[in-house]
Amino acid sequence: MNSGLYLGGVQLPFVSSLRIYLPREAYTLSEFAYIEGLLVPEQNGISIDASELADSLSRVSRPNPNRLPTPAGDRVRVLTMGAGEPTLYAPNQMVARSIASATELLSGNLRQLASLMLPQDEWRRQLEHASKASHLELPLQTRTSTWGIPFSWFILVYANDRMEVVEANGRVLTVRIQVPVVTALGRVERTLGMLSAMAPELDLFEELQDLGHWLAGFNDAGVVELDYGPVAQRVHPDDSPADVHMGLQCLADGDLTGAAAAYRRLANRWMPVRQLARSN
Repeated sequence: MNSGLYLGGVQLPFVSSLRIYLPREAYTLSEFAYIEGLLVPEQNGISIDASELADSLSRVSRPNPNRLPTPAGDRVRVLTMGAGEPTLYAPNQMVARSIASATELLSGNLRQLASLMLPQDEWRRQLEHASKASHLELPLQTRTSTWGIPFSWFILVYANDRMEVVEANGRVLTVRIQVPVVTALGRVERTLGMLSAMAPELDLFEELQDLGHWLAGFNDAGVVELDYGPVAQRVHPDDSPADVHMGLQCLADGDLTGAAAAYRRLANRWMPVRQLARSN
């Protein structure tokens, strides 16, 4: 941490995010009052990133660490796409997302590992306490990925979409690409149509179905943001969106050599990042 900015990421997992910003009318009066209460004067995306990191470090550094965040960790980002455009809101929903992740962990293949981390009774107590938070019924507006960005996320964006490159002290802190929800959903639907005819067996097909279902649940006036997070320092400038689109177009044209070349470029770019998860 340096002057409120997160400049590291070397000793911590790289976390990238896909989030939805929604206009005021997408929320009920009660929901928007809750969101307004989370706003901090003069906040920006980097100050929110730094606060979330501090919250995370605080949870794990206590003598009796809390695996789940409290409502005090809930924050909200804002976005305006241009002059005269409405303000859009993206609550981080830390409590709701943590409850969903913990529930999946406790019911999945890693439930025995979860029991080693914390006894079942303690998990239950913390989940019950977290479930008392406000507005947990709101649909989750953020998805995260650790040690790399899913290739399906690159379907949503193009190189000429609105992009913010955030730098400080010679380092790229993050890259954020924003695109309207309706545009992103259209790109998903077109790709699904192509894959259903050419290669429905690809894992990408199932991932895009899930992604499209998620996007379709939000207000048409919303905006999708692909936030690289600290992994941007390793890959920016990144040609991954172009390689994904090019590879799919080659597949549609029957050019398997071109599709394989695009995949190799992607693998060569992202494999070293994913291998960091196993380094020490």
